[in-house]
Amino acid sequence: MPLYVLLVFAVVLLDQSLKFYVQGNIALNHSEVLVNHWLSLAHIRNYGAAWSILQGQQWFFTVVSLVAIVVVIYYFIKLWKNWGYALGLTLILGGTLGNFVDRLRLGYVVDMFELDFINFPIFNVADCALTVGLLIILVVMLKDDSL
Repeated sequence: MPLYVLLVFAVVLLDQSLKFYVQGNIALNHSEVLVNHWLSLAHIRNYGAAWSILQGQQWFFTVVSLVAIVVVIYYFIKLWKNWGYALGLTLILGGTLGNFVDRLRLGYVVDMFELDFINFPIFNVADCALTVGLLIILVVMLKDDSL
C-alpha cells in the first residue's frame, strides 16, 4: 500500500511542478512548440471542467472533488488487494488532488498540453492521470469475473 501512496504524491508533485514551470515560463494564453505539428506546451487557465464546461462554478467543483476523494479512498480501501483497481484508483486520486490543489490555491486549473494534430481541449498531468486511471479500471472491470 505505501507504493500507491507514493504514486499519488508523485502524480500531484509532477502535476504541480509542471504547472509551476508553465506559469513562470510561458505567457498566459500562449504556447511553445515541443514537437512540430504534434505537441505544444501552453499556458491556459481553465475556470470550468473538461472542455471548460460549468465555468465559474468553483463551489460545485469543490464539492464534487471532495466527494470524489472520499469515494475513491473508500473503494481503494475495499479493493486495494487487486492491483488493477488499486492502480486505477490511485491515479484517479492523484489526478483529482492535482486539479483540486489548483482550484483551492488559484481558483482555476492550469492546463498545458496542446495537441497540434487534432482539435482537442488543452489538458494537464492530472487530467492524464484521471483518464489513464479510469481506463485501467474499465479494463479490469471487463476482465473481472466476480462482477
